[in-house]
Amino acid sequence: MADEAKAKGNAAFSAGKFEEAVGYFAEAIALSPDNHVLYSNRSAAYASLHKYEDALKDAKKTVELKSNWAKGYSRLGAAYVGLGQLNEAIDSYKQGLQHEPANEALKSGLADAEASKSRSRPRPPSGSSPFGDMFSSPDVWAKIQADPRTRSYLQQPDFVAKLREAQRDPSSVTRHISDPRMMQVIGLLLGINIQTADRDQAPTFDDDNSESSETSSKVDSKPDHGAPVHPEPEPEPMDIPDEEKEKKARKAEALQEKEYGNAAYKKKDFESAVQHYSRAIELDDEDISYITNRAAVYLEMGKYEESIVDCDQAVEKGRLQHADYKMIAKALTRKGTAYTKMAKNSKDYEPAIEAFNKALTEHRNPDTLKKLNDAERAKKDLEQQEYYDPAIADEEREKGNDFFKQGQYPEAVKHYSEAIKRNPADTKAYSNRAACYTKLGAFPEGLKDANKCIELDPSFAKGYSRKGTIQFFMKEYDKALETYQTGLKYNEGNQELIDGVRRCVEQINKVNRGDISAEDLKEKQAKAMQDPEIQGILSDPIMRQASVLTDFQENPKAAQEHMKNPMVMGRIQKLVNAGIVQVR
Repeated sequence: MADEAKAKGNAAFSAGKFEEAVGYFAEAIALSPDNHVLYSNRSAAYASLHKYEDALKDAKKTVELKSNWAKGYSRLGAAYVGLGQLNEAIDSYKQGLQHEPANEALKSGLADAEASKSRSRPRPPSGSSPFGDMFSSPDVWAKIQADPRTRSYLQQPDFVAKLREAQRDPSSVTRHISDPRMMQVIGLLLGINIQTADRDQAPTFDDDNSESSETSSKVDSKPDHGAPVHPEPEPEPMDIPDEEKEKKARKAEALQEKEYGNAAYKKKDFESAVQHYSRAIELDDEDISYITNRAAVYLEMGKYEESIVDCDQAVEKGRLQHADYKMIAKALTRKGTAYTKMAKNSKDYEPAIEAFNKALTEHRNPDTLKKLNDAERAKKDLEQQEYYDPAIADEEREKGNDFFKQGQYPEAVKHYSEAIKRNPADTKAYSNRAACYTKLGAFPEGLKDANKCIELDPSFAKGYSRKGTIQFFMKEYDKALETYQTGLKYNEGNQELIDGVRRCVEQINKVNRGDISAEDLKEKQAKAMQDPEIQGILSDPIMRQASVLTDFQENPKAAQEHMKNPMVMGRIQKLVNAGIVQVR
């Protein structure tokens, strides 16, 4: 996959699409972060975009990964030149030559950098050419290389000779001004579009019809070191040894086998898919995707143990080769999936859960997270099924009852909890534990158990009684009243619920008459203000704009009119019950 991305990057670079090249090289680096050539190529692409800071960063990474590779120092020197840091560029080229003294690119780069440094010293103004100074910039070569209109000129020896002469002697530009290529470059450097004839067209003529002459000079094929160095933009050319060629051929064949395997998998021809993936693994033992693909096929075939072996192998090889963490996560996820397929009891889910958790540490994938949650839920369900025993549940509940009668409520809670584990549908156990929590003042826990009673059996009177009692102790009299009244719908005439209603009404009337202490009223109002329903009533624009609340506090006659509206009456009643509004 990294080689494919690199090839696309090289092709984009050759086409002058440097932004695309950077993207492809970045993709390849993500897949193969220790490949020095990829950083080298991306450094060249950045340099072609004049992003020399990025080019320098990649060049440094290239040298870090392979400190004895000459091309890395060549990239480093080119980036420094682009940044105008000529001393650093010279040092970089010299370091490279220590590793490879005969490298022509390093020699040429060093000479160009030294020449650029020499030219950067102050010199007397020439005044002889209006264009000469523009050729002294270190990035002239990079600009010409980056423009598709002028890139080919650097492959023409006669033009290269003129360009180098212009850098050494700015006054020489006027001698070559009739060359359309030179005019094109001047336009490029000035940022304007100068219309010129192509080099292969007929010569241009002056107004007096005399043919313009072009000074020609024979140039040596050896480059002139007087010009500044420019970043080497071409993708990395390398002499590939025979064993490397064979390795690349095997990798290419392995990729083909993978494609065959993918096609067979889609057709559900799993036997053929396994054969093709196995062949790919034989050809290329560095790409763990072939192993994880075969593991996926084994999953489909129900060969879970074989799938787990492949996943372990993929993880082991992936860590040794610093493979993409997403690939390792995929292998671990498939391992976990295989374990879940094999699970027959709650303990069988433990290795699956472990595998999913490890996968999530590599890559937080939503699909893996869902598989983990499903496995944990299945394990919990199986544990409950394996632990389920109604007879033992009854015994534990009776033990809890004995402790409750003795006032030993914590011990009673322990036995009621065990009874619930043994039989999660035992409403009596929830009800009794709610009573214990009420005695202990643990109202939120007791309320949960009371609600569970009602959930399991909506007609269970004791559930409503437990819930109403807790709400009463929490001074939520209006809610307690509603709970008792709901219970009476299922258990008409139940004395415990009727008594609960009576207590709530008495307490609400006390609040309405102001018969409770200011401290109790303040506490009740503070608690009511935390209720989202109360907050919604108080913030309702209708209640506020119609002055309903003010009238109920200060104008009894107007309040009577408001009470004719059923909606307003219901809301006001809730506020009255909560102690927020007192009716006069």
